[in-house]
Amino acid sequence: MTEIPLETLLEATLFSAGRSLDITEMSEALGYDEEEIIESLGNLQSTIKRRRGGGLQIVEIGKKWAMEVKPQIADHLPKETKSELPPKLLKAAALIAYHQPMPQSRLVELLGQRAYDHIRELAQAGLIGRRRDGNTRRLTTTRRFSEMFGCPHTDRKKVRAWFRDMVESSGMLKDMEGKLALRDEVDDEGGTQTTLDLGEDE
Repeated sequence: MTEIPLETLLEATLFSAGRSLDITEMSEALGYDEEEIIESLGNLQSTIKRRRGGGLQIVEIGKKWAMEVKPQIADHLPKETKSELPPKLLKAAALIAYHQPMPQSRLVELLGQRAYDHIRELAQAGLIGRRRDGNTRRLTTTRRFSEMFGCPHTDRKKVRAWFRDMVESSGMLKDMEGKLALRDEVDDEGGTQTTLDLGEDE
């Protein structure tokens, strides 16, 4: 029986997993040393980049690897094949990503009491984390959030910076239900900070 190359096994594993995998998971599943996995992932990534007309790519997100549709291809996919958040949840997710670690009370202030339902749904979807901080909770994005939005980072500060760049340079939120705008507001120490603000729902 012909031995299947490790690169081929890795490609099939990432494709069928439907989620990101770390080196240890792939090493244990395939029975190869972690060093071999790392080397073959690099080779596989280069091989896929050289393919003409391919619609997939392999990306490293934090310390995990995933196979995903190339961003330039994703925009042309039929809508029903895309995993999208409802506009009401996208608003809340955008605010959390932009301001993280964001006090839950601040999100409630911006969105009203409905924010509690949005927070619960986003947490159940694994897109945000909630950490107790006094009388409120601090909301942050998760690895799953980075995967969904194609962010190459998982560190919350880097995700926040990446998301702010996307908002300000690409207009990625222009189709969001309701109006999003950037405004300056005075913080608790008297300084000025840029804030992502929401218009009223229709």
